[in-house]
Amino acid sequence: MIVVLLKEAVSLLFLMAGLFLWFWGSWPLLEVRPLLDRLHKLTVSDSLGSLLMLLGLLLRRPDWWPLYGLAMLGLMLWNTIFGYVVARGVHQSRLLNAKARELGDAS
Repeated sequence: MIVVLLKEAVSLLFLMAGLFLWFWGSWPLLEVRPLLDRLHKLTVSDSLGSLLMLLGLLLRRPDWWPLYGLAMLGLMLWNTIFGYVVARGVHQSRLLNAKARELGDAS
């Protein structure tokens, strides 16, 4: 009985920590900071929050471990690749804007 209550408490703690990280990472989007700083905070906290939530659900339903494991792996890979793609796009956009300004000043 105590083991079940402890497992439920730890599961609930993981779920609440994940939800906290979701909100904590979303809040900087409202700040006036560079875009990449805001996106970095968002993606890191969103990834960690989602992983904590999946871990909390795994404690509640351990028989679903293949599904949760696949979701965790996909989440880690997707968020890493997505963060790289966004950063690369912003970098390319800045290079193009600088080149356009340079060409505009030269004529």
